[in-house]
Amino acid sequence: MLIGEVARRCGISARMLRHYDSLGLVRPTGRTDGGYREYSSEDIRRIFHIESLRSLGLSLREVGCALDDPGFKPSELVDDLIRQTRERVAAEMELLTRLRRIGAAGPADWEGVLQVVALLQGLGSESAGKRQRAALSSVQEVPVPVEALVEAALSEPDPIVAGALRWALAHSGDGALPLLAEGLGSPVADVRKRAVQSIAEIAHDEATALLQDALANPDIVVRRCAALALGARGVADAVPTLIDMIVEEANDADAADALSTLASRPPLADQIATGLVGCLAHGTLEPSARLRLTQALADIPGATASRALSDLSHDEDRAVALTAAYVLGIRDAR
Repeated sequence: MLIGEVARRCGISARMLRHYDSLGLVRPTGRTDGGYREYSSEDIRRIFHIESLRSLGLSLREVGCALDDPGFKPSELVDDLIRQTRERVAAEMELLTRLRRIGAAGPADWEGVLQVVALLQGLGSESAGKRQRAALSSVQEVPVPVEALVEAALSEPDPIVAGALRWALAHSGDGALPLLAEGLGSPVADVRKRAVQSIAEIAHDEATALLQDALANPDIVVRRCAALALGARGVADAVPTLIDMIVEEANDADAADALSTLASRPPLADQIATGLVGCLAHGTLEPSARLRLTQALADIPGATASRALSDLSHDEDRAVALTAAYVLGIRDAR
Protein backbone atom coordinates (compact mmCIF):
# COMPACT_ATOMS: atom_id res chain seq x y z
CA MET A 1 0.00 0.00 0.00
CA LEU A 2 1.43 3.37 -1.03
CA ILE A 3 1.92 6.25 1.35
CA GLY A 4 -1.08 8.28 0.15
CA GLU A 5 -3.53 5.45 0.71
CA VAL A 6 -1.96 4.64 4.10
CA ALA A 7 -2.36 8.28 5.12
CA ARG A 8 -6.06 8.22 4.20
CA ARG A 9 -6.74 4.96 6.01
CA CYS A 10 -4.81 5.83 9.15
CA GLY A 11 -6.01 9.42 9.37
CA ILE A 12 -2.57 10.99 9.49
CA SER A 13 -0.69 13.03 6.94
CA ALA A 14 1.85 11.69 4.47
CA ARG A 15 4.27 14.22 5.91
CA MET A 16 3.91 12.67 9.37
CA LEU A 17 4.49 9.19 7.88
CA ARG A 18 7.71 10.43 6.34
CA HIS A 19 8.66 11.88 9.74
CA TYR A 20 8.03 8.49 11.35
CA ASP A 21 10.25 6.93 8.70
CA SER A 22 13.06 9.40 9.36
CA LEU A 23 12.88 8.64 13.08
CA GLY A 24 12.87 4.92 12.50
CA LEU A 25 9.45 4.46 14.04
CA VAL A 26 7.84 2.94 10.93
CA ARG A 27 9.98 2.08 7.95
CA PRO A 28 7.96 0.71 5.02
CA THR A 29 9.05 -2.83 4.30
CA GLY A 30 9.02 -2.39 0.53
CA ARG A 31 9.54 -0.05 -2.40
CA THR A 32 7.82 0.01 -5.74
CA ASP A 33 9.77 -0.22 -8.98
CA GLY A 34 9.54 3.52 -9.11
CA GLY A 35 11.08 3.85 -5.60
CA TYR A 36 7.92 4.82 -3.74
CA ARG A 37 7.34 3.67 -0.16
CA GLU A 38 5.16 0.60 0.10
CA TYR A 39 3.64 -0.36 3.46
CA SER A 40 2.69 -3.86 4.51
CA SER A 41 -0.19 -4.82 6.78
CA GLU A 42 2.32 -5.19 9.63
CA ASP A 43 3.58 -1.65 8.99
CA ILE A 44 0.02 -0.32 9.15
CA ARG A 45 -0.64 -2.15 12.40
CA ARG A 46 2.49 -0.53 13.89
CA ILE A 47 1.21 2.88 12.77
CA PHE A 48 -2.04 2.28 14.65
CA HIS A 49 -0.01 1.26 17.73
CA ILE A 50 1.98 4.47 17.47
CA GLU A 51 -1.14 6.63 17.24
CA SER A 52 -2.74 4.81 20.17
CA LEU A 53 0.27 5.43 22.40
CA ARG A 54 0.51 9.06 21.30
CA SER A 55 -3.14 9.53 22.30
CA LEU A 56 -2.11 8.61 25.85
CA GLY A 57 0.33 11.50 25.94
CA LEU A 58 3.60 9.72 25.09
CA SER A 59 6.25 11.52 23.09
CA LEU A 60 7.49 9.93 19.86
CA ARG A 61 10.72 8.95 21.62
CA GLU A 62 8.75 7.23 24.38
CA VAL A 63 6.55 5.52 21.79
CA GLY A 64 9.61 4.14 20.03
CA CYS A 65 11.10 2.84 23.27
CA ALA A 66 7.83 1.17 24.24
CA LEU A 67 7.38 -0.57 20.88
CA ASP A 68 10.98 -1.73 20.57
CA ASP A 69 11.50 -2.86 24.17
CA PRO A 70 10.94 -6.62 24.43
CA GLY A 71 10.46 -6.29 28.21
CA PHE A 72 7.85 -3.54 27.88
CA LYS A 73 5.08 -3.80 30.52
CA PRO A 74 1.87 -1.94 29.65
CA SER A 75 0.75 -1.84 33.29
CA GLU A 76 3.87 0.07 34.32
CA LEU A 77 3.36 2.52 31.47
CA VAL A 78 -0.25 3.15 32.43
CA ASP A 79 0.66 3.64 36.11
CA ASP A 80 3.36 6.14 35.16
CA LEU A 81 0.99 8.00 32.84
CA ILE A 82 -1.61 8.19 35.60
CA ARG A 83 0.96 9.68 37.97
CA GLN A 84 2.13 12.24 35.40
CA THR A 85 -1.43 13.19 34.52
CA ARG A 86 -2.36 13.71 38.15
CA GLU A 87 0.67 15.93 38.67
CA ARG A 88 -0.18 17.92 35.56
CA VAL A 89 -3.84 18.30 36.57
CA ALA A 90 -2.83 19.37 40.08
CA ALA A 91 -0.48 22.00 38.66
CA GLU A 92 -3.16 23.27 36.29
CA MET A 93 -5.76 23.40 39.09
CA GLU A 94 -3.32 25.33 41.25
CA LEU A 95 -2.81 27.81 38.43
CA LEU A 96 -6.57 28.07 37.85
CA THR A 97 -7.16 28.74 41.55
CA ARG A 98 -4.48 31.42 41.58
CA LEU A 99 -5.95 33.12 38.52
CA ARG A 100 -9.45 33.07 39.98
CA ARG A 101 -8.20 34.63 43.18
CA ILE A 102 -6.38 37.34 41.31
CA GLY A 103 -9.56 38.03 39.35
CA ALA A 104 -11.66 38.08 42.52
CA ALA A 105 -9.36 40.68 44.05
CA GLY A 106 -10.28 43.00 41.16
CA PRO A 107 -6.91 44.63 40.54
CA ALA A 108 -7.30 47.88 38.64
CA ASP A 109 -3.99 47.74 36.81
CA TRP A 110 -0.87 45.68 36.25
CA GLU A 111 0.66 46.94 39.48
CA GLY A 112 -2.41 45.69 41.34
CA VAL A 113 -2.03 42.28 39.74
CA LEU A 114 1.58 42.06 40.88
CA GLN A 115 0.65 43.07 44.43
CA VAL A 116 -2.05 40.41 44.66
CA VAL A 117 0.32 37.78 43.25
CA ALA A 118 2.97 38.77 45.80
CA LEU A 119 0.50 38.45 48.68
CA LEU A 120 -0.74 35.07 47.49
CA GLN A 121 2.85 33.88 47.24
CA GLY A 122 3.49 35.26 50.72
CA LEU A 123 0.58 33.28 52.16
CA GLY A 124 2.07 30.13 50.68
CA SER A 125 5.67 30.87 51.67
CA GLU A 126 7.73 28.42 53.74
CA SER A 127 8.73 31.36 55.95
CA ALA A 128 6.38 31.95 58.89
CA GLY A 129 7.41 35.61 58.95
CA LYS A 130 6.46 36.10 55.31
CA ARG A 131 3.12 34.39 55.86
CA GLN A 132 2.40 36.64 58.81
CA ARG A 133 3.29 39.81 56.87
CA ALA A 134 1.09 38.68 53.99
CA ALA A 135 -1.83 38.10 56.38
CA LEU A 136 -1.49 41.57 57.88
CA SER A 137 -1.01 43.19 54.48
CA SER A 138 -4.20 41.56 53.18
CA VAL A 139 -6.15 43.92 55.43
CA GLN A 140 -3.90 46.96 55.58
CA GLU A 141 -2.75 47.19 51.96
CA VAL A 142 -4.06 44.92 49.21
CA PRO A 143 -7.29 42.94 49.68
CA VAL A 144 -6.85 39.21 49.14
CA PRO A 145 -9.80 36.99 48.17
CA VAL A 146 -11.37 35.58 51.32
CA GLU A 147 -11.08 32.06 49.89
CA ALA A 148 -7.30 32.36 49.98
CA LEU A 149 -7.34 33.65 53.56
CA VAL A 150 -9.59 30.81 54.72
CA GLU A 151 -7.41 28.20 53.03
CA ALA A 152 -4.34 29.69 54.67
CA ALA A 153 -5.99 29.89 58.09
CA LEU A 154 -7.20 26.29 58.00
CA SER A 155 -3.75 24.98 57.09
CA GLU A 156 -1.53 27.24 59.21
CA PRO A 157 0.47 25.34 61.88
CA ASP A 158 2.30 28.33 63.39
CA PRO A 159 0.19 29.83 66.25
CA ILE A 160 1.43 33.39 65.69
CA VAL A 161 0.72 33.32 61.97
CA ALA A 162 -2.60 31.62 62.65
CA GLY A 163 -3.55 34.50 64.94
CA ALA A 164 -2.71 37.02 62.22
CA LEU A 165 -4.80 35.09 59.71
CA ARG A 166 -7.79 34.92 62.09
CA TRP A 167 -7.47 38.67 62.60
CA ALA A 168 -7.45 39.18 58.84
CA LEU A 169 -10.53 36.99 58.46
CA ALA A 170 -12.33 38.89 61.21
CA HIS A 171 -11.80 42.07 59.17
CA SER A 172 -12.77 40.52 55.85
CA GLY A 173 -16.53 40.62 56.40
CA ASP A 174 -18.89 37.66 56.70
CA GLY A 175 -17.90 36.09 53.37
CA ALA A 176 -15.52 33.75 55.17
CA LEU A 177 -18.19 32.11 57.31
CA PRO A 178 -19.61 29.63 54.74
CA LEU A 179 -16.08 28.43 53.95
CA LEU A 180 -15.19 28.14 57.63
CA ALA A 181 -18.42 26.24 58.24
CA GLU A 182 -17.22 23.67 55.70
CA GLY A 183 -14.00 23.42 57.69
CA LEU A 184 -15.98 22.31 60.75
CA GLY A 185 -16.86 19.15 58.85
CA SER A 186 -13.32 18.40 57.71
CA PRO A 187 -12.00 14.87 58.35
CA VAL A 188 -8.82 16.48 59.72
CA ALA A 189 -8.99 17.36 63.42
CA ASP A 190 -6.55 20.30 63.17
CA VAL A 191 -8.61 21.85 60.37
CA ARG A 192 -11.80 21.59 62.45
CA LYS A 193 -10.06 23.25 65.38
CA ARG A 194 -8.70 26.10 63.24
CA ALA A 195 -12.12 26.59 61.67
CA VAL A 196 -13.93 27.03 64.99
CA GLN A 197 -11.15 29.28 66.32
CA SER A 198 -11.50 31.50 63.25
CA ILE A 199 -15.30 31.63 63.55
CA ALA A 200 -14.94 32.56 67.23
CA GLU A 201 -13.14 35.77 66.29
CA ILE A 202 -15.76 36.98 63.81
CA ALA A 203 -18.28 39.28 65.46
CA HIS A 204 -21.38 38.54 63.39
CA ASP A 205 -24.73 37.03 64.32
CA GLU A 206 -24.12 34.38 61.69
CA ALA A 207 -20.86 33.46 63.41
CA THR A 208 -22.70 33.11 66.72
CA ALA A 209 -25.24 30.82 65.06
CA LEU A 210 -22.44 28.66 63.67
CA LEU A 211 -20.86 28.44 67.12
CA GLN A 212 -24.19 27.35 68.60
CA ASP A 213 -24.44 24.62 65.98
CA ALA A 214 -20.85 23.63 66.81
CA LEU A 215 -21.93 22.74 70.35
CA ALA A 216 -23.33 19.55 68.81
CA ASN A 217 -20.22 18.82 66.74
CA PRO A 218 -18.86 15.27 67.16
CA ASP A 219 -15.42 16.73 67.84
CA ILE A 220 -15.11 17.56 71.55
CA VAL A 221 -12.37 20.13 70.85
CA VAL A 222 -14.73 22.01 68.53
CA ARG A 223 -17.51 21.88 71.12
CA ARG A 224 -15.27 23.25 73.86
CA CYS A 225 -13.85 26.05 71.73
CA ALA A 226 -17.37 27.03 70.65
CA ALA A 227 -18.56 27.03 74.26
CA LEU A 228 -15.78 29.37 75.39
CA ALA A 229 -16.55 31.79 72.58
CA LEU A 230 -20.28 31.66 73.23
CA GLY A 231 -19.75 32.20 76.94
CA ALA A 232 -17.90 35.42 76.17
CA ARG A 233 -20.85 36.44 73.99
CA GLY A 234 -23.35 35.77 76.77
CA VAL A 235 -25.04 32.78 75.10
CA ALA A 236 -26.62 30.49 77.70
CA ASP A 237 -26.47 27.43 75.43
CA ALA A 238 -22.78 27.12 76.32
CA VAL A 239 -23.37 26.49 80.04
CA PRO A 240 -23.55 22.64 80.03
CA THR A 241 -20.37 22.31 77.99
CA LEU A 242 -18.53 24.84 80.15
CA ILE A 243 -19.48 22.94 83.31
CA ASP A 244 -18.30 19.68 81.74
CA MET A 245 -14.99 21.35 80.93
CA ILE A 246 -14.50 22.22 84.61
CA VAL A 247 -15.29 18.66 85.66
CA GLU A 248 -12.93 17.20 83.05
CA GLU A 249 -10.17 19.77 83.72
CA ALA A 250 -10.16 20.92 80.09
CA ASN A 251 -9.35 24.65 79.96
CA ASP A 252 -11.21 24.71 83.27
CA ALA A 253 -9.94 28.16 84.29
CA ASP A 254 -11.18 29.67 81.01
CA ALA A 255 -14.46 27.79 81.36
CA ALA A 256 -14.95 29.14 84.90
CA ASP A 257 -14.25 32.68 83.66
CA ALA A 258 -16.84 32.21 80.90
CA LEU A 259 -19.41 31.01 83.45
CA SER A 260 -18.63 34.03 85.63
CA THR A 261 -19.28 36.31 82.64
CA LEU A 262 -22.57 34.58 81.93
CA ALA A 263 -23.57 34.72 85.62
CA SER A 264 -23.43 38.51 85.53
CA ARG A 265 -26.89 38.20 83.99
CA PRO A 266 -29.19 37.44 87.00
CA PRO A 267 -31.45 34.93 85.21
CA LEU A 268 -28.42 32.81 84.36
CA ALA A 269 -26.72 32.90 87.75
CA ASP A 270 -29.15 30.44 89.36
CA GLN A 271 -29.10 28.20 86.28
CA ILE A 272 -25.30 28.01 86.39
CA ALA A 273 -25.22 27.46 90.16
CA THR A 274 -27.81 24.68 89.83
CA GLY A 275 -25.74 23.02 87.14
CA LEU A 276 -22.58 23.15 89.24
CA VAL A 277 -24.40 21.82 92.30
CA GLY A 278 -25.90 19.04 90.20
CA CYS A 279 -22.43 17.87 89.25
CA LEU A 280 -21.30 18.02 92.87
CA ALA A 281 -24.16 15.72 93.80
CA HIS A 282 -22.55 12.91 91.80
CA GLY A 283 -20.77 10.71 94.31
CA THR A 284 -18.33 9.42 91.72
CA LEU A 285 -16.46 12.69 91.23
CA GLU A 286 -12.79 12.86 92.16
CA PRO A 287 -11.92 15.32 94.96
CA SER A 288 -9.95 17.43 92.47
CA ALA A 289 -13.05 17.82 90.29
CA ARG A 290 -15.17 18.75 93.33
CA LEU A 291 -12.58 21.37 94.23
CA ARG A 292 -12.69 22.89 90.73
CA LEU A 293 -16.49 23.06 90.85
CA THR A 294 -16.31 24.69 94.28
CA GLN A 295 -13.86 27.28 92.98
CA ALA A 296 -16.17 27.96 90.03
CA LEU A 297 -19.08 28.57 92.42
CA ALA A 298 -17.04 31.32 94.06
CA ASP A 299 -17.66 33.65 91.11
CA ILE A 300 -21.38 32.87 90.76
CA PRO A 301 -23.61 35.36 92.57
CA GLY A 302 -26.94 34.54 94.16
CA ALA A 303 -28.55 32.53 96.92
CA THR A 304 -28.26 29.18 95.15
CA ALA A 305 -24.48 29.44 94.95
CA SER A 306 -24.23 30.65 98.56
CA ARG A 307 -26.31 27.72 99.86
CA ALA A 308 -24.16 25.29 97.90
CA LEU A 309 -20.98 26.81 99.30
CA SER A 310 -22.40 26.60 102.83
CA ASP A 311 -23.03 22.88 102.36
CA LEU A 312 -19.59 22.39 100.85
CA SER A 313 -17.92 24.07 103.83
CA HIS A 314 -18.72 20.83 105.68
CA ASP A 315 -17.52 18.56 102.89
CA GLU A 316 -15.59 15.44 103.86
CA ASP A 317 -12.74 16.54 101.59
CA ARG A 318 -10.69 19.03 103.56
CA ALA A 319 -9.55 21.08 100.53
CA VAL A 320 -13.13 21.45 99.32
CA ALA A 321 -14.42 22.40 102.77
CA LEU A 322 -11.69 24.99 103.38
CA THR A 323 -12.15 26.54 99.92
CA ALA A 324 -15.92 26.81 100.38
CA ALA A 325 -15.53 28.33 103.85
CA TYR A 326 -12.99 30.84 102.59
CA VAL A 327 -15.24 31.90 99.71
CA LEU A 328 -18.23 32.24 102.06
CA GLY A 329 -16.20 34.46 104.33
CA ILE A 330 -15.38 36.77 101.46
CA ARG A 331 -19.00 36.83 100.29
CA ASP A 332 -20.27 37.62 103.77
CA ALA A 333 -17.76 40.45 104.13
CA ARG A 334 -19.02 42.20 101.02
